[in-house]
Amino acid sequence: MAKGSAAKYVVGMDMGGTKILAGVVDESGKILGSYKRATKAYAGPDEVIDRMAKTVEDAVKRAGVSMSQIEAVGCGAPGPLDPDKGIIWHTPNLPGWNNVPLADMLEDRLGVPVFIENDVNLGTLGECALGAAKGAQDVVGIFPGTGIGGGLVLDGRLRQGFRKNAAELGHMVIMADGPYCGCGKRGCAESVASRTAIERDIRAGLAAGRKSMIADMIKGERGERITSGALAQAYQAGDPLVTEIISRAQYNLGLLTSAIINLVDPEVIVFGGGLVEAMGDEFLEPIRPVAYQYSLNQRDIEDLKIVPAKLGDNAALLGAAVYARDRLARK
Repeated sequence: MAKGSAAKYVVGMDMGGTKILAGVVDESGKILGSYKRATKAYAGPDEVIDRMAKTVEDAVKRAGVSMSQIEAVGCGAPGPLDPDKGIIWHTPNLPGWNNVPLADMLEDRLGVPVFIENDVNLGTLGECALGAAKGAQDVVGIFPGTGIGGGLVLDGRLRQGFRKNAAELGHMVIMADGPYCGCGKRGCAESVASRTAIERDIRAGLAAGRKSMIADMIKGERGERITSGALAQAYQAGDPLVTEIISRAQYNLGLLTSAIINLVDPEVIVFGGGLVEAMGDEFLEPIRPVAYQYSLNQRDIEDLKIVPAKLGDNAALLGAAVYARDRLARK
């Protein structure tokens, strides 16, 4: 649809602990203009929501359209949250965010309907509608990062669950007596297969005197974060410590994936997150055989695709736009 006074668009937005990204999206899924700024989460909900509104307005200007042409805003945010009430109950990455009516507050500032959802759910929806799983109806998203986020799309629709808590894949227990997870329980997938778990185990290896090129890459400083790019570089160079620990995480992700296959039997499983972006399909190659091996139904098992995400930073933004259009259609 050509730009003009009759054209209508939605804005997709991805708000996290460090950045806010918004983009104007047309009916074909094309981003016409986008804008990004720092979240400044320490400033509290009111200031962050002001920054979110300004980011939307700046994206609209960059797209060369006006707010009168925006039908709705879809927003991905960290949870737990209630998408129906538009409330963020609590999120550890945003200090002071307890029972915050995000949708209503953004609507007051922008003058258009606002719909919120979990950011990983929307990333999965984006990949299903416009990315690596385009055309599939039953899709699971697995996003290893600081934790392990998940999303579930069935019959082409995002599934939220009875208590809006579906697809908390990172907290499926796959090692009953395993390490403690950030949630306080033991053996969650996050505790053995997230980037945080990989970094923890690499640091433990270095502290025990094992040699690794990663030590020079992070300058040996305890507080220095091991980036996904550094992990990918060390893994691709065959560094023994990094290869061992990432391989163990891949095995555990394979077990997690097989459990998901046995429960959902999806058409496509999409893996995203920083480490997947840094390593691409190389990260998934050891995961697939484990996932297939432990799946009950072996018939045509390799027809079930396990693929890397394609949309990168725009996955949640585009998923938010798809979600906003769907919510508008159901109003």
